[in-house]
Amino acid sequence: MTRAERAALVAAEFNRAFPHPEVPLHHRDAYTLLVAVMLSAQCTDARVNMVTPALFAAAPNPQAMVELGWRKVRRYIATCGLTETKARRIVETSRLLLERHGGAVPSSFEELEALPGVGHKTASVVMNQAFGHPAFPVDTHIFRLARRWRLSRGSTVERVEADLKKAFPMESWGRVHIQFVLWGRTFCPARGCNPACPICAQLAARS
Repeated sequence: MTRAERAALVAAEFNRAFPHPEVPLHHRDAYTLLVAVMLSAQCTDARVNMVTPALFAAAPNPQAMVELGWRKVRRYIATCGLTETKARRIVETSRLLLERHGGAVPSSFEELEALPGVGHKTASVVMNQAFGHPAFPVDTHIFRLARRWRLSRGSTVERVEADLKKAFPMESWGRVHIQFVLWGRTFCPARGCNPACPICAQLAARS
């Protein structure tokens, strides 16, 4: 099968299983989405969703987060891992949002990636889900599945992202990104392909 044929099969199965995927991280706006994605580094979305309701109740915006301070933020996110680093970065990012952007989350990759703890993947999620900008965030789920399904032979996140952008229509990138994550958690875990995974089974049969 060609990569285009593989992508078409994957998209069809994604749309069958998850026709209306929602962002796994609970959030209210661009700011709370940004904070949630920052917290998700080396932490499950489920765990992030457990701690953010109380955190966002105490600090729903950059000004309140700065006033809360990193030590108190650390208490709210204690179960997320890398706690002190994340707390410091969230507060510093909030301070810079106030200082540089009037308290708003910027809508450009360059400005987002200039913030502490905001890498390309985090910026891509915010750009796509908060602002509707075409972006294809690649996390560990997507990286391994893209290679497993031979949608990419890239050895870096950057190469896999570029290949996936070629394989799927631009208008579908945000939806497909979420579908990849949901599929990986449900059917195709990191320890190896589930024999019942419909995509793996079909690709193996047609290879």
